[in-house]
Amino acid sequence: MGRRRKTLHDYAAEFSELSVRREPAGPGPAGAVETLLCTPCQLPLRVRRDRILEHLSSGRHCRNRRLLRQLGLRAPGLRSAGPDSSLSLSLPLPLDVPSVLSHPSFLVPTGSSAGYSMVPSPPSYHKLLVPHHPIPATHRDNPTPSTSASHPSPLATFHTRIAPLGQSGSARDASNSPTPPSCHGGSGLVLFGAGLVSTALLQSLLEETGCCLLYVVEDQLEEVERAFGAKVPAGTRVLRQQDATIALSDPRVSGAIICSPLDKAPEMVRDALRAGKGVFCEGLPSLDRQTAETCFDEADRCGRPLVCGFYKRFDPALQFLYKKVRDSRALGRIHRISTISSLYPAASLGLLKASGGIFYNAAVHDIDIISLLLGESVPDTIFSLGHAFCADMGCLRDVDTVTISMKFPSGAIVTLDISQHCTRSCDQRLEVHGSQGTLRVDNQNPLGITEHGTSVSICPQTQAERYRDAYRELFRHFLRTLKGQEPPVVTKEQLLWTIQVAAAAEQSWRNRSAVDLHSGATDPPGVKAELV
Repeated sequence: MGRRRKTLHDYAAEFSELSVRREPAGPGPAGAVETLLCTPCQLPLRVRRDRILEHLSSGRHCRNRRLLRQLGLRAPGLRSAGPDSSLSLSLPLPLDVPSVLSHPSFLVPTGSSAGYSMVPSPPSYHKLLVPHHPIPATHRDNPTPSTSASHPSPLATFHTRIAPLGQSGSARDASNSPTPPSCHGGSGLVLFGAGLVSTALLQSLLEETGCCLLYVVEDQLEEVERAFGAKVPAGTRVLRQQDATIALSDPRVSGAIICSPLDKAPEMVRDALRAGKGVFCEGLPSLDRQTAETCFDEADRCGRPLVCGFYKRFDPALQFLYKKVRDSRALGRIHRISTISSLYPAASLGLLKASGGIFYNAAVHDIDIISLLLGESVPDTIFSLGHAFCADMGCLRDVDTVTISMKFPSGAIVTLDISQHCTRSCDQRLEVHGSQGTLRVDNQNPLGITEHGTSVSICPQTQAERYRDAYRELFRHFLRTLKGQEPPVVTKEQLLWTIQVAAAAEQSWRNRSAVDLHSGATDPPGVKAELV
């Protein structure tokens, strides 16, 4: 027996967003013509599975589907009515919804009792992002974010029109787009890499009144939606990476925030500096010592600041500790320093791979703080032990838990305990033992309660919440460097020494042996091994 050919109703039953429209065949004998219809777009479709899947993953369909859910529309059921049927919409004035959805525009909540207003879509891909408004839970899409930058969901949605694949926007097209508002005396910024921006940095960027975000450069639009959610500022435009020159050539832009993967970050840093923009790197500009040095040399040549995101320097508790240890010498000679840094929630595998792994994503921040507290750049000896408790970490040839032991020329012994995951709340502690006493920075929470052995955390705290003030002060420091009010606090030499120590720690773990830095302190022990 042959295989039964699928009917229109079979496709409508398989795909919930399709329906069958029945129309009269014309004057004469009774009869009807059935058409397979996309309900959100009110668009007839060819009865081919590949064409149906192509349409359901298109930007037009995703936008219209989102509008229906956002506006609370009722779509026709599987038994589609005749050609005179229309969707119902609770608005003060009548509105032909199918014609609205087919028009190259989209609806935007006005935030007033007047209902909704039409905002024309620019002719190119580069467009204003629509300010999001909270959507009732019954009309929201699946809130589960996509954490993969290389394998985006084919049905990922975003509140913007997307140019067809292979059709890039141009500067000429972008000039026809609505012009974003000026910054009113603040610093105009462009963000590279929304997929890797941290929650704490993004919150500081959106809350700071002395700046405005004019552009976001990101190829994966679902990553922009995941990062910003309902907090996308009005007047922000999204560009593809190939069109980044549009943002860098805008005279209103004075600074660039680089949150891109490390294989792309150095080129972006240099391009932004050559365009006359100050640069803020949330991570390292490069894992390679020589490449990082060229970025700082380019900043000196262009006369623009290059700020590195060593956020723990700006934490109020650690700043107080630094003043006690270094300025007032309250502890005398430092004998021992120990730190515990456990992240919560766990860092994604994509973030770890893009940032270079545990030694360059987490350990560098503790290494930087230790160097400041001791006033010494490089230890004599370093030894690391690590293990991957998460099976997926084996794919990255990395570990999720590591202990780094170091001995400095002054005799101080340092131990860093770092974990990329914590079960209940982030664990951030530091102890400094000296000849005249001990100072300790313990976990902080709004309740001020210390808990031991509880099954559920009384006041769970994420990494972003713990260092919210630190990121805010770091970001304000970057804005001051853009205005020439102060130089970057992290110097080229400090960054290069930190990269060298992190590379030595990783080399020790891979070789399962101690690394002696005393004999060749001016030469890096090795370059970061490439991750698979």
